[in-house]
Amino acid sequence: MSHSETSALAHHFDSLEQQKEASTLGMWLFLVQEIMFFGGLFMCYLLYRWKDSEAFAAGSHELSITLGGFNTVVLIGSSLTMALAVWGAQQAKRKFTTLMLILTLLLGGIFVGVKGYEYSAHIHEGLFPGSMFTYVHHENPQLTPGIQLFMTFYFTMTGLHALHMIIGAGLLLWFIKRTWRGDFGPEYYSPVEIMGLYWHFVDIVWIFLFPLLYLV
Repeated sequence: MSHSETSALAHHFDSLEQQKEASTLGMWLFLVQEIMFFGGLFMCYLLYRWKDSEAFAAGSHELSITLGGFNTVVLIGSSLTMALAVWGAQQAKRKFTTLMLILTLLLGGIFVGVKGYEYSAHIHEGLFPGSMFTYVHHENPQLTPGIQLFMTFYFTMTGLHALHMIIGAGLLLWFIKRTWRGDFGPEYYSPVEIMGLYWHFVDIVWIFLFPLLYLV
């Protein structure tokens, strides 16, 4: 075993292969519980949308498909750069991998920035649930409570997704530092691969959120 492999191997594992299998399994178990968490939110949303479809449709019309679509393209681009970062780590392309991670971070930052702009606009329009909700559907005021419920789901689901993005951005900063100092290579790249799994999962969640909230 080379010196680089030895330094990357945690003391409680017998080999890098065993360490990779354990860490990958751990990430998949984490993602499974995340799927159950978001899956529960999706099911609640679909149930209430079925019960009050007219109000939820009216609430959906208050969202900007243009901004939502732009953010979708941004996240798809970030998945590509993340996949390229994993490939670069496997090939020991330190500068290339660092660049791809930085681009992933920048695209994630753009996504969160656009989301923040959307939130600000909704709050200004009186669409934030609770005491700040002042929006009234003028054509049919009876829809207003249902629209508030829709916005509650919107802020909750997209807010939790944005939180996962912010956590991912923090992790990317750490990975950028480690990549630049040459921690990863053909014999040890599993941390970048596992980071990729997390990032792709967060992107996939948005692929479901966008049509459910903005389009349906």
